[in-house]
Amino acid sequence: MNVLRRPRQSDLPILERVINRLKNNISPPQLITIVFFGLIWVGAILLSMPFSSSNGKSVGLLDALFTSVSAVCVNGLVVVDTGSTYSLAGQIIIMCLIQVGGIGFMTLGVMVAILLGKKIGLKQRLIIQQTTQSTSARGLVRLSLYMVLIVFVFESIATLILTLHWESELGLGRAAYYALFHSVSAFNNAGFALWPDSLSRFVGDPVVNITMILLFIIGGLGYIVILDVLRKRSWRKLALHSKVVLVSSAVLIIVGFLLILLLESWNHHTFGNLSTGERILAALFQSTTPRSVGYNTIDIGSMLAVSQFIIIILMFIGAASGGTGGGIKTNTLVILILSTIQTFRGGGQIHAYGRRISPESVMRALAVVMAALAFVLFVTLVLTITEDVAKDNFLAVLFEATSAFSTTGLSTGLTGELTDAGKIIVSITMFIGRLGPLTLAYALSQKKQTSKIGYPEDHILVG
Repeated sequence: MNVLRRPRQSDLPILERVINRLKNNISPPQLITIVFFGLIWVGAILLSMPFSSSNGKSVGLLDALFTSVSAVCVNGLVVVDTGSTYSLAGQIIIMCLIQVGGIGFMTLGVMVAILLGKKIGLKQRLIIQQTTQSTSARGLVRLSLYMVLIVFVFESIATLILTLHWESELGLGRAAYYALFHSVSAFNNAGFALWPDSLSRFVGDPVVNITMILLFIIGGLGYIVILDVLRKRSWRKLALHSKVVLVSSAVLIIVGFLLILLLESWNHHTFGNLSTGERILAALFQSTTPRSVGYNTIDIGSMLAVSQFIIIILMFIGAASGGTGGGIKTNTLVILILSTIQTFRGGGQIHAYGRRISPESVMRALAVVMAALAFVLFVTLVLTITEDVAKDNFLAVLFEATSAFSTTGLSTGLTGELTDAGKIIVSITMFIGRLGPLTLAYALSQKKQTSKIGYPEDHILVG
């Protein structure tokens, strides 16, 4: 009598054994990196095909790869004009890459799994927690569903508004497509545009400006904050994370707006031909876009050096944790500022809104800032070597490196002039800027290893 038995590991095909071993041993950050890397190459191959080009000829693998990295990493830096270089198929591929890269591959995967009646396991929940930067593994499946719903609602509303606004100029069909493309790009903080001048032609258009700015801000706040606000609808009941994100975001926008409005009012190359109302809109737009968006309504390369440096700082800070933007995150900056203030006061507990901030959070924030700063400076130095333009304008190189790392997508004009080596360096920077902070945050959040050796305490002079 034949007895059914469970197949042994040695009975399985070699490929299946390798896959099983990888599934058991791979960590969430490694899996996220592999998935994004694979998605980038799929996008690059599709965009390099002749059908993705407007002239029927391949744009070349390197330019296609750069565009794919920029789209998946929701950056927005481009070496070729999106609207004129890529065909309708190519533009739709870019839009899909932006959507998947912004909302997260695993979040969409969860949605598909639920529709197919599949069970979401612990490993999948850990990956969702990693991609959403949630502090808890509870309720992540529900969070994923809410994320998809939030994206659909806000992008749909923006698409409707822009379609009605552009219909008279572009016609219904083209207006609807342009509205959808730019709504997806804006909400995911990508910054891809179908016009060669980004959104400069709409510098004085209040409908376009306000719609896009709201998409920037809401997408940059993060899904956790949006859900917290919608559920509690009371400032007193909001979580500490939400309060910190909302206040810091408002402060950065207001400060950036006032500084750009004041400084650029003296610059006839940018604000010279604009009315007072247009200057206010332009200053507000340029103060929100460094949150990791990449759109612009005035020529960034024509701005004053001091204004460009302010944008560099805003890009480096970026959006909030859990949002679609990049940078070191506003939460990180707030923790370091509070830590510095408390140190000047003589030490003690670091707190905000009646809640104590743990020393571990301070150390993580410091690690994120130091790692980001070191990497941006390293990329800047490398680009200084590879790009001839760096000999004349070091600030443009620093601007480019910061924009790539923070997944912002703004440029003073250097992107289109990058050498092949520069394109590869910036592509790697965009990839690390998108996944690096997530991987670092996961590594820092792992179970703390307590040393069994107790070292005597000593002091090092500081300052």
